[in-house]
Amino acid sequence: MGIIIKNILVIFLTSSLLFPIICAEEYYADVDINVDNSGFVTIDGITNHPDLLINYTELYTSKKQSYWLLNITKEDIFSDFVYSIVFPIDSSINYVKTSGSMRIEEDQGKLIISGFGQNKTFSIIVQYQVKKTAEIIMTNYLYLLITIIIIGLIVFIVVFYYFFKKKVTEKILKEINEDAYDEFRGLSDRQKKIMELLNTKNRPLSQSAIQKELNIPKAAVSRNISSLELKGLVEKENIGMSNLIRLKKP
Repeated sequence: MGIIIKNILVIFLTSSLLFPIICAEEYYADVDINVDNSGFVTIDGITNHPDLLINYTELYTSKKQSYWLLNITKEDIFSDFVYSIVFPIDSSINYVKTSGSMRIEEDQGKLIISGFGQNKTFSIIVQYQVKKTAEIIMTNYLYLLITIIIIGLIVFIVVFYYFFKKKVTEKILKEINEDAYDEFRGLSDRQKKIMELLNTKNRPLSQSAIQKELNIPKAAVSRNISSLELKGLVEKENIGMSNLIRLKKP
């Protein structure tokens, strides 16, 4: 009887020692971890761990001043695990501590930590910072303001140059007109027309050409040219049988 009880005790003790080993489950994970600007974490993927997958939680993050700390640690042993952590745009990572191997890369302005491990606990600790939205907006407004100022200066310079040039041109024309008015003061209408014709053509004209252009009688042309010659405004040049009339040079 004693032998039977002894055997039963041996079997019981042996079973008790082996039971945790037999029942111990090997965990695995292949997960994607997303962290947003407010520190909320979402973990999706494939795993047999009971509480690794989670949706939009602050459980794994904490913040001190401008520094965020992401801490996803499971004390259970994982036969193998693979993960990818995507941080918000304009993030910067200060340090990383993980139970496996990892690498950091960038994709479209977002930092990504990818890692893996075997027969280890699942542990990822990351300290990071996220540039404030207000700072980003302020920076964009600053660039926009600088661009507007540069464009405004260019427009101002172009407009100023246009009106300055126009004003100078008007002043010159006014002075020319005033000089012409002074020059033609005291002349008759026909004499003014002769002067304007010679000034426009800018070359010597025969009396017959002046007569034809202005449709003035020949005698009137001759009389007015003689008057202009006496006033020192024109001069005659005899070329064969005709006279060429030109403006007298100052």
